Amino acid sequence: MMLTVFHLDQGLLCQDVASADWHEIPAETVWIDLMSPTREEERQVENWTEIEVPTREEMQEIELSSRLYVEGRATVMTMPVINKASSEAPESAAITFILVKGLMITVRYVDPVPFSMFVRRINRNPAMAASGEQALMGLLEQIADRLADILEGATADLEALSRQVFLTADDRPHGSRDLRRILQKIGRAGDLATRAKDSLLGLNRLLLFLSVQSSFKKEARGRIKMLMRDANSIAEHANFLSGKVSFLLDATLGLINIEQNNIIKIFSVAAVAFLPPTLIASIYGMNFRVMPELDWQFGYLWALGLMLLAAIVPLWYFRRRKWL
Repeated sequence: MMLTVFHLDQGLLCQDVASADWHEIPAETVWIDLMSPTREEERQVENWTEIEVPTREEMQEIELSSRLYVEGRATVMTMPVINKASSEAPESAAITFILVKGLMITVRYVDPVPFSMFVRRINRNPAMAASGEQALMGLLEQIADRLADILEGATADLEALSRQVFLTADDRPHGSRDLRRILQKIGRAGDLATRAKDSLLGLNRLLLFLSVQSSFKKEARGRIKMLMRDANSIAEHANFLSGKVSFLLDATLGLINIEQNNIIKIFSVAAVAFLPPTLIASIYGMNFRVMPELDWQFGYLWALGLMLLAAIVPLWYFRRRKWL
């Protein structure tokens, strides 16, 4: 829950956390960032800008008319952005961008990497956020750069997984167990690619919506066209990554099936090999008059020990071969 105001003061960018007693914002404010806002903070921004800030429920609506629209002097845009991309559970979260009165307002309930990176960049170079339009374009470019980095990292991970998948069975250290771990990693890469494509689709829609707005200056329109080309090239990379994921997924499942079939074949051969002795023993019942163990004091314990050994040795062998 934080309301941060970015404003220019004699060419320098200042970043202040607004409190409840703020009745107005500084004159050269370029960006108002609402991070997990309370209803009071939303009302405060509404009083400053005379617009309606969308709620979290409204941001999560999937209709295009609910995500991209013009309301009075405000241009409201919502798109999904990847969060926690480097974790085991990446997620997509809706973030709203609003342009009104020459400033940008962002409403978000997560803290994705592009925001912190963009803040560091504009602190070093305040000219990148000289206006709300420039701040918006810079932030969208940062999101696109982050998507490209995520896909490049996922591609490198898939290349490493590809080399592991196509190792021979003798070179693979853990057999089918290793393949199952590889399968989990491929699934994560596929999930990441899907979320990246979702973000790219939202970014393309947002840029297309911006390109038809007459209020944008010529420089901003040029940046929009360049960013659309970048987004299209990143989308092609995401499609390639999805194809690579599908190929490795099919290959890994095929290798797992082959290994399981080989194990089942060994079990079947062992069962057939022991079937004739079992048949003979079941016919005769081992009820012979001359059996030395019948009069042996430890014959019963010896038989139990053999049974236990006959159970342990196959289990030990199967575990050594990584079949269990």
